[in-house]
Amino acid sequence: MIDPFDSFKLYNALKLHFESDGYDAFKYNFKTNVKATSFLKRKDKYFFAKVAKKYERDMMGYYVSNFKHDVSYVGEMINDCGEENYKNHMKVMQSIHRVFSVDINNLHNHSDRFDKLLESQDGQLPLIVQLWMQEEISLETVVILNSMLGFVPRESKRITDTIVWPDIKRKIQKYGPFVNFDVYKCKNLLTNVFTN
Repeated sequence: MIDPFDSFKLYNALKLHFESDGYDAFKYNFKTNVKATSFLKRKDKYFFAKVAKKYERDMMGYYVSNFKHDVSYVGEMINDCGEENYKNHMKVMQSIHRVFSVDINNLHNHSDRFDKLLESQDGQLPLIVQLWMQEEISLETVVILNSMLGFVPRESKRITDTIVWPDIKRKIQKYGPFVNFDVYKCKNLLTNVFTN
């Protein structure tokens, strides 16, 4: 069984990764400067023990699935909502190329010109980001397209919003390393829809 302190260390590394610009969990190998003594003083130790026991095989996936939904307190992850976040996350991860394909077809319904979907018009958020926020496409599709085409850093220079965009940008970029996909397959799916 995984030690509750290990669960806390992973949670802390992921929390820093998703919520701060300066910490990259992959770069620092998920290491932080948390101490066992500070963990033992916490009143919520039980939650970390519960996650360690229940999600021993995929603790990372459980935490990531909740952080991507902006659930950042472990006590709020240990409930039906946290469990639902995890189940949905696993469904998407197991069928990532099907999800991407469905989303690409949906994007094609919004614009015949793919480049228009990724561009910021008049300082606004790109249409692709707006569609994700309206839950018409998945965050994973946005992440895959950003990984392949780098539109987030490019369009950031044009986006004038300073309230919503910084958090959205951080989420897309920080979630990126957790989304595993076949670049060749995704490029083919994209090309088949937008060149026909």
